[in-house]
This record gives sequence, C-alpha cells and structure tokens, in this order.
Amino acid sequence: MQELFKEMIKNEVKPWFARHGYTKKALNFRRVVDSVIYEFNIQKSQANTANHVRFYINCMIHSKELAELQFRISGGKTMQEQAHWICRIEEIVPSAPDRYSLTPDTDLVTFSKELLSHLEEAMEYMKNLTSARDIMEYYMKITALHLSEETFHFLLQNGDTTTAQKYLQQLHAKYGTENRWAIFDKKYAAIFATYGF
Repeated sequence: MQELFKEMIKNEVKPWFARHGYTKKALNFRRVVDSVIYEFNIQKSQANTANHVRFYINCMIHSKELAELQFRISGGKTMQEQAHWICRIEEIVPSAPDRYSLTPDTDLVTFSKELLSHLEEAMEYMKNLTSARDIMEYYMKITALHLSEETFHFLLQNGDTTTAQKYLQQLHAKYGTENRWAIFDKKYAAIFATYGF
C-alpha cells in the first residue's frame, strides 16, 4: 500500500497541484500569490502498516502582511515562515473525511477522484483568504484565541474599535471562566492601553 500511495501522489496528486501553480517538496505543495503563501501538507499516520495507509491533509496560509505585523509588535523579533492560518481539510470541506484510508480493497480510481475533488473545494475556499484581515475574520468568526493579540493590534491601529470590543466580548464569553483567562485578559488590556483605550 505504501507503493500505491507513492504512485497516487506521483501520478495524480502532484500533476493536479502543478496545474494549479503549486510546487512540490516532499509531501508539501505550495503556491505564492502576491504576499500570501498557500500550502497543502499530506501528513501520513504513524500507525501505517504494509496493508493500510492513512493520511491527513493540512491546509495552511502564510501572510507576509501578518508576519510584518508580528515583527513590529514583537519589537523586531524575526518570525519564521510559519502558517498563520491552518486547519484540517474536513474543517472547510464538509464532505472530506477526518483521515483518508488506503487498503487493498480501495478502488483507487474512485478514491483519487474524491481526494482531488476535496482538494479543489479546499483550494477554492482558501482563495478567498487573501489578506491579513481575511485570516483574522476567519478566527474571529469561530471565536478563536489563535492570532487574537495580533488581531487586536491590527483592529486598534486601524481605528476599528467597535470590532475590537465585540471580539473581546466574544472571547470573554467563551473563555472567561477558564483559569488561563486572567493571562489573556491582562495581555488584551495592555494592548488596548497601547492605543489609548
């Protein structure tokens, strides 16, 4: 099954990504569009056997705009080319499984067709995330702590205090009862104070 997996990547997945302008390195496929880097990572399960190959698909975006913001608010600390937006494919493609599974009983033609269809849908979703604001909106919508400090800096330096206050209320409603909230509350207060609030 390991060989079948390699053949599928070589003959189906790699050419498909290449047609969409992505380059391959190991099991990573990436494309640079202006100040945004889009990347897909195929992560093989550590529990794979000779007769069963399982893998996950991670979808990632690096925003140079966000990296510059992080550089400024960290006092000049250089950030690695990390993913600012990351999720598993099933989070943005409801029809995708939480993990893909290849066994001797798998119909490879059907499997490959479904996999490429899921990748197409994920790629279309990710095309809408073209700026730092888009990425932050994604995390604000699901009331996530990820990038919350950067989001407050971004909103407040752009004078969007209404959105900043609303997001703070959302975070408090979701995480306010947790012990760690005191740490975040202190950080957020310091950020608001930096902008005179």
